[in-house]
Amino acid sequence: MTGLFRQQAGARELFARHAKREGRSVARLRALDYGDSCVVEAEVYPTQGDAMHPGPYTFADARQATAFVTEAVESLMYLGCDVYAE
Repeated sequence: MTGLFRQQAGARELFARHAKREGRSVARLRALDYGDSCVVEAEVYPTQGDAMHPGPYTFADARQATAFVTEAVESLMYLGCDVYAE
């Protein structure tokens, strides 16, 4: 994985998702639990240029972070991406 997705001190990774379309990476999402909050990190790969890192997105708990990632994954699938657990 890239530099964004290195292990964060004090965080427990809940899950990571990798979206691809026609074999090309489109996006990666990772949810981290810090105990008092959860953070979703994103990495988006445009068709040209370097990866972008929107966010991070902070949520009060794992349920909220999971709902956010679920909606993002559903949107990516609607747009024709295959999404894999990492």
